[in-house]
Amino acid sequence: MRTKFGILVAGLALLCATVPALAHHGFDTEYDAAKKVKLTGTVTQVAWTNPHMRVYVDVTGPDGKVTNWNLELTSPNSIRRAGWGPNDLKAGDKVVFEGFGGKVVESRGSLQSITKVGDTKPLFVAGGPEGSANAQ
Repeated sequence: MRTKFGILVAGLALLCATVPALAHHGFDTEYDAAKKVKLTGTVTQVAWTNPHMRVYVDVTGPDGKVTNWNLELTSPNSIRRAGWGPNDLKAGDKVVFEGFGGKVVESRGSLQSITKVGDTKPLFVAGGPEGSANAQ
């Protein structure tokens, strides 16, 4: 009886430990590594929200149509540790960004890098589908 109870407790502990890991999505869940994009646009909003920071950028296509890209980064805490602060990118800034388009909503992307137009050093560089953020 004690053995069965011990196995039950161990099983429940293992289940409780894995549930938080299952709640977080991976790159392949929402984004397509084959849909690499490099676009220029104007920042409309920078959202320092958990669990992922977001940057919204208006991009004007060749047909004149404006598409607002919703770009996902890592956590705000990771971004700050990498050296990027809330005053480094603001609405109205012109940027060049690279990333991966969404599987369902193509204008929702995983941001790989973002650089202000005229700057040579990116504000943010990510590891792409592997997901590791590195400041450069």
